[in-house]
Amino acid sequence: MSIKKTGSAVWQGSLKEGKGQVSTQSGVLNDVPYSFAKRFEGEAGSNPEELIGAAHASCYSMALSMIMGEAGLTPERIATEAAVTLEQDDSGFSISKIHLTTRVRSPGADEQAFQDAANKAKEGCPVSKLFKAEITLDASLES
Repeated sequence: MSIKKTGSAVWQGSLKEGKGQVSTQSGVLNDVPYSFAKRFEGEAGSNPEELIGAAHASCYSMALSMIMGEAGLTPERIATEAAVTLEQDDSGFSISKIHLTTRVRSPGADEQAFQDAANKAKEGCPVSKLFKAEITLDASLES
C-alpha cells in the first residue's frame, strides 16, 4: 500500500521581511500565513514547528490507538501534545527534540500494558521514524 499526500508553501521576499502561505491538499489549511516573526519572534500565527508538532501528535495518537487495541486495551480518549524544540548551533538551526505528552482514558487498562503500548507507538509511528531528533515521552492513564 502506498499513500501520497501533499502540502505546499509559497514564500515571497527576504527571510526577515518576507511572508509565506502554507496549504494542504485537503484544503484544511489554505493559504495560512507564516513568516519570520511568526516563527522566531512570537508573533501569532503558524510556523513549521507547530505544524510538525500537530502532525506528530496526530500520528502518535493513531498509532497508540492501534497498538492498544492489539494489546486488548480500549482507549476512550487519547490526547497528545508534541513539543517541538528548534535550536541553533554551529551548523545552523535544527529540530533537536520532540517531547510527546499523552493522556489516555482507558477504563480498566493495565498500567504496564499501557506503557508498553505507549512506547511502541513512540518508536513505530511513521512520523517518529522521520526524525533524527531525540523523542521523549510522558504517558499516563486518566481515571
